[in-house]
Amino acid sequence: MTRLLVVSAHAADFVWRAGGAIASVTAAGGTAHVVALSYGERGESGELWKDPGQTEENVKRIRHEEASRAAAHLGATFEGFDLGDYPLVIDDAAISRLVDALTSFAPDVLLTHAEKDPFNPDHPVAYVATERARQLASGAGVASAFKTIRPPQFLLFEPHQPELCGFVPTTFLDITPVFAQKEAAMAEMGAQGYLKTYYTERAGHRANHARRISGRSEIKQAEAFMRVMPQVIQSW
Repeated sequence: MTRLLVVSAHAADFVWRAGGAIASVTAAGGTAHVVALSYGERGESGELWKDPGQTEENVKRIRHEEASRAAAHLGATFEGFDLGDYPLVIDDAAISRLVDALTSFAPDVLLTHAEKDPFNPDHPVAYVATERARQLASGAGVASAFKTIRPPQFLLFEPHQPELCGFVPTTFLDITPVFAQKEAAMAEMGAQGYLKTYYTERAGHRANHARRISGRSEIKQAEAFMRVMPQVIQSW
């Protein structure tokens, strides 16, 4: 069964961009875990800051609860590193923590943000940290001195503005059977509820592409991903 690890810069990123992938894995009997490097309390919680007397700690608490409920809808577990956002800063201790997450969970598939994002300074930071942690966890050292794992498949989930982020899809995932779960997860993210419509529409757009590529008319919703590492296959 597939083990999926998703590294999200902020608490809600995994919901919009990989909620269908997560639910697909768990529906098939696999295991999924989400690591959010920050709660997005400073840059992605605008609706919460409209409340009089709001505090940063309370925003983080709410975001943790929202993300935990969203992950539960998808059948996944959720962990918040609480590293702060805007800017997200990854120091050596955070890298070690992320390496530990990879080596303890030992994923078959690893998902994170695109390498480039001209609109969000935290997303590329998450990519660099995830790539480095993957290298360290899968053997960038002497095997007898470090616990290592088999290198997981490494893919990027779709950014908000793919054309401006160098994102070219290489994989389309049919999420039609689990889309109701993704909708339920999106509904939990009250601080960014306006994104639910956008990502519902995006799932339809990507389904159109998937139908054209595959000829499978039953695909109604899909998610797009871009491979970082080539896929190794036994035969065609």
